[in-house]
Amino acid sequence: MYDRKSDYALNKQDRDAIVCGSVTGVHIRLTRSDFASEEEFQKWKAWSDRDYHTTEKAGRAYHDNRLPLEDWAVPSAPSVEELLLDATNTTEQDEVRDALVLRIRTSLTEKQFRRLSLYYLEGRSEHEIAKMEGVGQRRISTSLTRGRKNLAKIFEKSGWNRG
Repeated sequence: MYDRKSDYALNKQDRDAIVCGSVTGVHIRLTRSDFASEEEFQKWKAWSDRDYHTTEKAGRAYHDNRLPLEDWAVPSAPSVEELLLDATNTTEQDEVRDALVLRIRTSLTEKQFRRLSLYYLEGRSEHEIAKMEGVGQRRISTSLTRGRKNLAKIFEKSGWNRG
């Protein structure tokens, strides 16, 4: 199916003129009176019909037989090297994390570790922790403060700082 408003369609429909598009997008009509003879008009009319038809077919063939890349764009897959590095980094990070948790566990009392975990990792308040353990809030506050001080000492000795 061709476009009914294409240059080819407009030229083919108008038997008494050669219709051609200009660079400004306006269609120009060359009528029989613009040519020296009827024979010359017919020659150029036949040529324009053939030329527009060939152009139309070439354009349609291009659009009908191509796959636009935008429709098939797939995010690039990671390379084998990236996958191996990610796996290595993940393994190293897991090892560092496990070593750090072990170091923290051995430096804190069981109560301090449990209370710091509830406070920082689970987002519980001092009041909630005190209620869970059946002790006063002041005891939880003191335990958290001592636990933080112990952690600060661990990080100082290890050469880790906050920045």
